[in-house]
Amino acid sequence: MLQEVVNKTVVLNEPLITNDATILGFIAIMLGVIFYTANSSHHFWKKFYGIVPAVLLCYFLPSLLNTFGVIDGDESNLYYVASRYLLPACLVLLTLSVDLKGIAKLGNKAVILFITGTLGIVIGGPIALLIVSSVWPELLNVTGPEAVWRGMTTVAGSWIGGGANQAAMKEIYGAGDQIFSAMVTVDVIVANLWMAVLLIMAAKAKSIDAKTGADTSAIEALKNKVESFNAEHSRIPQLTDIMIILSIGLGVTGFAHLFSDNITPYFIANHPDLGRFSFHSKFFWMIVFATTVGLILSFTKARNLEGVGASKVGSSFLYILIATIGMKMDIRMILDAPVYFILGAIWMLIHASLMLIVAKLIKAPLFYMAVGSQANVGGAASAPIVASSFHPSLAPVGVLLAVLGYTVGTYMAWLCGQILQSIG
Repeated sequence: MLQEVVNKTVVLNEPLITNDATILGFIAIMLGVIFYTANSSHHFWKKFYGIVPAVLLCYFLPSLLNTFGVIDGDESNLYYVASRYLLPACLVLLTLSVDLKGIAKLGNKAVILFITGTLGIVIGGPIALLIVSSVWPELLNVTGPEAVWRGMTTVAGSWIGGGANQAAMKEIYGAGDQIFSAMVTVDVIVANLWMAVLLIMAAKAKSIDAKTGADTSAIEALKNKVESFNAEHSRIPQLTDIMIILSIGLGVTGFAHLFSDNITPYFIANHPDLGRFSFHSKFFWMIVFATTVGLILSFTKARNLEGVGASKVGSSFLYILIATIGMKMDIRMILDAPVYFILGAIWMLIHASLMLIVAKLIKAPLFYMAVGSQANVGGAASAPIVASSFHPSLAPVGVLLAVLGYTVGTYMAWLCGQILQSIG
């Protein structure tokens, strides 16, 4: 009898769809519907997408499949495939047409706000822990791997660098599986809620910049230069063009894996101390290789592939990645551990407030604030999304800052962990 109950429970918990090919089909249909309606001339859709960013739906709709048990995002391999195969190809194709001179002319405000974002994460975590523990003192003085402060170090790693940095913090500070699982949920949901806010603000960037008196001339000059380049080189793509774009994107991805498979063991064996800088992470080296090759190609004739839609192909890969990130979210998890989400919300609020204050003081455009923040919190997967929500030509700025986040992520997260450890 007991076995029958167990079997029924297993069946009830079994997701409706377990085949990744079918899940990919559902995601593809969702993305198609979102993009079709977002570009519809119908009055309802124009009004709807004037309030709700299309990118936000690309996250949210797949999350409903996971939330209501249609799929199991954790069991699916689609995110792994998208992040390891499509993301490197996407980075190559987005950076292929990057105008480094134009980006350099954007000035130092973008870097200042990136550093501010990092600082906001480093000090925000300890401050949030102090605030929340004043109401829930049981969060402090917990020994062993399930200590809250240990779990928070993994969030710091993710919000300053990315998944590789997060994994590094789990190992460095010995975070237990339970607290790590809870903090991953906090990380995903809070970070995506903040990205939703940034996307909504991006839609109102012109009015916000006008109110703050920000100088956007350098950004406009870069956009105009990219648009002029596209107008000069754009043509109807042929099958040969598409195949060349795919060969470059996926070809560099293959070599990025080959490079990371060989250089990572070298650093592990010969430079064990460099693990805190993510040098022991294959994902880190893969992203660095793909971005570097993309930058090198931007100085060659390969840059002209932008005229036949190289960045559009890259963006299509990126949106598939976005959907696979969304399908790992379970929005009901907010109710399971509310104190952790309060902790995460306060932490993000400190980061956001510091970013907005500094942006206002130096009269930086909203674009710098949004991308500087997302290069920390979201990394290479979402910084280009926020950047391109201002204008497609600005996506490479997000990529470059995100790579900077990967390089400093583990070190700064380690520093945050030291402060958290002294409190917890």
